[in-house]
Amino acid sequence: MRRSPSIAWLRAFTLLEILIAVAIVAGLVALLVPSLGSLQARAESARCLGNLRALGAAMGQYLADHSMTFPLLAAARASTSEEVPVIDSALAAYTQDQRVFACPSDRTLARQTGTSYFYNSALGGQPAAALQFLGVTDAASRIPVLVDKEGWHTGGASRVNHLFADGHAGAELQLFAQ
Repeated sequence: MRRSPSIAWLRAFTLLEILIAVAIVAGLVALLVPSLGSLQARAESARCLGNLRALGAAMGQYLADHSMTFPLLAAARASTSEEVPVIDSALAAYTQDQRVFACPSDRTLARQTGTSYFYNSALGGQPAAALQFLGVTDAASRIPVLVDKEGWHTGGASRVNHLFADGHAGAELQLFAQ
């Protein structure tokens, strides 16, 4: 009686050949796993930048409602139990989703303090049309409004995401320290 070709083909693989194939697949998986981790980190950084842009839009609405004057707020607070005016309390009414106050890479600070971002409190009380910060008066694209509290993103602790006064967001060298 003649066997079908598929059964003969299955019997043709030896244990050694199967082990080699498994080892090759395991090696390929080992090569791909680190790159998937960096892809996830870049995706979280991009979502963080999206959060900052959303907070920039919320700040624009706040400014429109408050004579185009930046709010007088503390840069941050140590815990949510403190009664300190901060960015998450000032912009809460202007955001649709409170999760924008938390960077996706931040695993602890947002829960403890209410936000992952420092507010540039030096801007408080200044009119948006005439901002001054560290001698910069003519370039809103160089005046930070919000920055990550820590360097969670790729590029190390020296690079953090920023929201600038002109509304753009990007990863820049860290300007503030705790």
